[in-house]
Amino acid sequence: MDPVAIHARRWWTLAVMCLSLMVIGVDNTILNVALPTLVRDLHATTSQLQWIVDAYTLVFAGLLLTAGSLGDRFGRRRGLSIGLLIFGAGSVASALSGSAGQLIGTRALMGIGGALIMPATLSIISNVFTVPAERARAIAVWAGFSAMGIAIGPLSGGWLLEHFWWGSVFMVNIPIVSLALIGGRLFVPESKDPAPRGLDPIGALLSIVGLVTLVWAIIEAPGSGWTDPTILTTFGVAGVFIAGFIAWELHTDHPMLDVHFFTNPRFSAASTAITLVFFALFGATFLQTQYLQFVLGYTALEAGLRVGPIALVLMVTAPISARLVERVGTKLIVATGLAIVSSALVVLSFATVTSGYPPVLASMLIMGLGMGMTMAPATESIMGSLPRAKAGVGSAVNDTTRQIGGALGVAILGSLLASTYASRLGEGVPAAARASVGAALDLARQLGGEQGAALAASAKSAYVDGMGVGVLVAAGVALLGSVIAIAFLPSHARAEGESPGEIHGELDLVEVEVA
Repeated sequence: MDPVAIHARRWWTLAVMCLSLMVIGVDNTILNVALPTLVRDLHATTSQLQWIVDAYTLVFAGLLLTAGSLGDRFGRRRGLSIGLLIFGAGSVASALSGSAGQLIGTRALMGIGGALIMPATLSIISNVFTVPAERARAIAVWAGFSAMGIAIGPLSGGWLLEHFWWGSVFMVNIPIVSLALIGGRLFVPESKDPAPRGLDPIGALLSIVGLVTLVWAIIEAPGSGWTDPTILTTFGVAGVFIAGFIAWELHTDHPMLDVHFFTNPRFSAASTAITLVFFALFGATFLQTQYLQFVLGYTALEAGLRVGPIALVLMVTAPISARLVERVGTKLIVATGLAIVSSALVVLSFATVTSGYPPVLASMLIMGLGMGMTMAPATESIMGSLPRAKAGVGSAVNDTTRQIGGALGVAILGSLLASTYASRLGEGVPAAARASVGAALDLARQLGGEQGAALAASAKSAYVDGMGVGVLVAAGVALLGSVIAIAFLPSHARAEGESPGEIHGELDLVEVEVA
């Protein structure tokens, strides 16, 4: 595919990247709707449900850096295609699983596919859209499209579960994967690092072990306790391997990730902003979803419908953010977006047992605006500050910060919720009710009468108190991100462009092969 054809088809390429990204977003949100059905049909325990979700997360987060680096070396379209094939095969295997244990294994396989897909989408966009302003708009569309999974997943999952068997929530991935594979062959050029260095297997091993142990510790800490010896040991192991990875990357002459990238404030400050905004988003969504179902009494499908507005606002706002950045700069837009996210969480803290849906809706609309203003400019800052030959590993850093930020948000806010909830229940409440608001409501239904009603009211009130504490902490984290953006994030890239070899208005040929 010659450079002129690549340039002419760039918007079709973007469409294929958005479609490839959507399959990950839909899968992550659709599964949450299916968890109660898995309990009934596969007799999954609470621990197994957790691992059905976490097996994917652990593999996905652990392999992102390695997958991005391999894409830079061997070809980003090739990596995307292999990832889509693995993801599709894992989806079929998940749908046909006969036990919860099998499903945990197939979800891990899907994590391998996801780790190849996600960094490839953003790195391909960065290499196809070579004019900085146009690249910023393309990334803004990519960021807005990523929100579609938030809306489509719960809605499609609820409908499928009402009409088909539980495996249909995985089979829905197959048409999307098929279209993305066909579109990739027709419209996506191959690109890779024109001067690749040797492989870095030691760096890959250190990063995988470090990230997997870190994410595992974060996931397990709320249940086991942050001071549990096993958790502390795992955090220590993660720290040793991550420190070893950094030391090795500084030492080797062919690093998988050039850690000197972090000395560029455009890269490091934007990565921090992404981490903190996903901390706030994932943590608040975790609390808010339970509030809708346990406190307000909505079904999973009804709750999914009511979460949709945040995705719609984000989809509209993200593309607009690129235009705003052109006028006033990245610093002001990202800082303002994070401040808006913080205000949205403060609004959510005013929700009560009897306030109903309006405070949640107001919070989501404001948060969607803030997220749209933050995600796209911060992501473009990360990608625009790197040589396009290293776009794969740069994209992987962006994706890894999302995963770690989100996992920390759920873990820390979940722990705050649990401790506040237990303390606010008061004395004389059965021990089983202290485990969670869901357990308390189940017990209340069993008790019935005035005693059951009193327990349900107490549990809902305690949950709302815990959620209030959690979202205020999340608001503080988002506000911290705003301060960091003001202090360290440059308003614009350097006039000559951050990426070596970048020529404004012309295609930068980073070893583009014939499709």
